Amino acid sequence: MISKCLGRYDPGMQSKASTVSEYLASLPEDRRKALNALRKVIKANLDKGFQEGMQYGMIGYFVPHSVFPDGYHCDPKQPLPFAGLASQKNHMSLYLMCIYGSEEHEAWFRAEWAKTGKKLDMGKACVRFKKIEDIPLDVVGKTFERVTLKKFLKHYEEAIETSNKRASTKRAAKKTTKKAPAKKASAKSKVVKKPATKKKAAKKSTSRSS
Repeated sequence: MISKCLGRYDPGMQSKASTVSEYLASLPEDRRKALNALRKVIKANLDKGFQEGMQYGMIGYFVPHSVFPDGYHCDPKQPLPFAGLASQKNHMSLYLMCIYGSEEHEAWFRAEWAKTGKKLDMGKACVRFKKIEDIPLDVVGKTFERVTLKKFLKHYEEAIETSNKRASTKRAAKKTTKKAPAKKASAKSKVVKKPATKKKAAKKSTSRSS
């Protein structure tokens, strides 16, 4: 899930900051202002139960273990990711795991963004931008408002259940499609050899003895 959402995320750009404040302080002023503007909108529309903190070397919004003890299925030590903000080498990124895998919510998001006339540079669920003016903040706010904690956990658990069922079906299919032991070859049919052709009679001598 998260790996697909990260898209072009450069692992080499992961920050070692332990707090959001440290992370922001390490950024150039223009990027710090841009990410802070997004943070303000996100936090104003974020449902109760989610938490902000550093995750995967960026600013993360996630479901803490105190709310969802199972954590992220790919790495249970990590709280369940919901969204993220990062400063990359050539752009900034807004990660929306909250819409990943939901065709309905993604379609709504793309349609609402298109209405603003702004260009959307988006992968699986990663929005890339170079300046805050590229982002329709009202659309971002509505996106977070639409996905409550309850809805997100329901969607996540259903997705995991579906994934597990598919994996189980594939394993069962592999077992049934295994080739049965080869049957013992039946006795070889006797090969009827053709009778050897008689050697051609020796050519008659052209001259007879007198």
